[in-house]
Amino acid sequence: MGTKLSRTTCLSQSSAPESPSPQKACGAQSESGSPLNPSDQMETEKPVVTYRQITVLIIGAGSRGKNNCSYALCFPDRMKVIGVADPHAFARKRLQEVHDIDKNNVFDDWKEAAEREKFADAVIIATPDRLHKEPAVAFAKKGYHILLEKPMAVTPEDCKEIVSVCQANNIILAVGHVYRYHPVSTKIKELLDSGIIGDICHIQHMEPVGFWHFAHSYVRGNWRNEAESSFTLLTKSCHDIDLIHFWMGGKRCVKVSSFGNCSHFTKEHKPEGAASCCLDCAVEESCPYSAKKIYLDRAKKGYFSWPVSVVCSNGEHDIESLTETLRHGPYGRCVYDCDNDVASHQVVNMEFEGGTTAAFTLMGFSYKTGVRKTTIYGTKGELFCEGSGPVVVHDFLQQTETKFPPKKAFCIPLCLSAHSGGDYYLMESFVSAVAENNPSLIKTGPEETLRSHLLVFEAERSRKENQVVYLDT
Repeated sequence: MGTKLSRTTCLSQSSAPESPSPQKACGAQSESGSPLNPSDQMETEKPVVTYRQITVLIIGAGSRGKNNCSYALCFPDRMKVIGVADPHAFARKRLQEVHDIDKNNVFDDWKEAAEREKFADAVIIATPDRLHKEPAVAFAKKGYHILLEKPMAVTPEDCKEIVSVCQANNIILAVGHVYRYHPVSTKIKELLDSGIIGDICHIQHMEPVGFWHFAHSYVRGNWRNEAESSFTLLTKSCHDIDLIHFWMGGKRCVKVSSFGNCSHFTKEHKPEGAASCCLDCAVEESCPYSAKKIYLDRAKKGYFSWPVSVVCSNGEHDIESLTETLRHGPYGRCVYDCDNDVASHQVVNMEFEGGTTAAFTLMGFSYKTGVRKTTIYGTKGELFCEGSGPVVVHDFLQQTETKFPPKKAFCIPLCLSAHSGGDYYLMESFVSAVAENNPSLIKTGPEETLRSHLLVFEAERSRKENQVVYLDT
């Protein structure tokens, strides 16, 4: 049996900056891996406690599935994982042991679970992007409430079908847009709705992916190839288009244009003398994208959390196993020899009803990783925020600057503190919504998510067709 983690182990201690990383404390792995900084200057508020425990089935026991269900380890009175489906024996067995799942509720194919009578309150679907639609539709028809990892699906038609089936069966559907739940995003929305900067004229928003993160996930990793996953704007930055849509309120986007491409990570840019594997490369020391630097150097310092944990997917966390995996696996490949074809940088320009505009930049070549930057220009003031805040408002009339620290939860589980704590806020909202049968607690429900997803698809169509796309009324 695997070692069970106690609630005490999971809870962050804001007074102890030396606390271990969230991934180290609870074995959490995330797409961005960005931990919550205990020194962030935020107000705190105690959560509203709901005592009804919900039961959950996990479909996809990889990085995200494992991370989401760690909520049950920290709050066992609120959520219990009673089933798991995953084609990989190691991932399946790991969750079974950690959550004491009955062997009759362990499946190597999600279809086996869907064929049974409903045996849990909800299902968390964390399969690869292209495998979202089928289980979402099947479990919705069975009456399960659903937490669906983003993106909802990889085609507009599949997204529409998921929403239609969930609405027809009165299913609570939450999509994993974790940043909508983050206190920074909600504080910005609160300030905008208060009229503090007047009418919105323009939103400028940027996501710096991080040079090594982009190489890990979008050159060597699971999201590198559109045919196997989807395009970058959907797999990575549907978060950000969704945030812009959120801040714009009820305004509808009427036209969009987008530009970007896959640059640098191509065979034409491969340095002279470079090998196909970083471990055998004579010029590796001069390459910032070296697998030795991204993975081995971290591991030698004792860090086997994300992104190293993704490479060590078989659970063997030692230098020898990591080295062997890098030598023969995809994460040790030269970044100039991969089969990646997704955009490494992209801009999206949008016009909303009334003439309000927005511009989004996705940047793979950045020093900072996931530290989003937002500036919103209004008729009475300007709002700015970077990372976890505070949100700064400049008042044109009074010529003043005011800082608004977002309110955060009283305590945040370390294993759910990725995406600056967004993972925790998403799980907290979903569990509460299901326990109370209250869909209003979901900030990323079916209709809202569908609208922002359709905008992402149209933006990508603009990029590929090199034209301004006018959205249907």
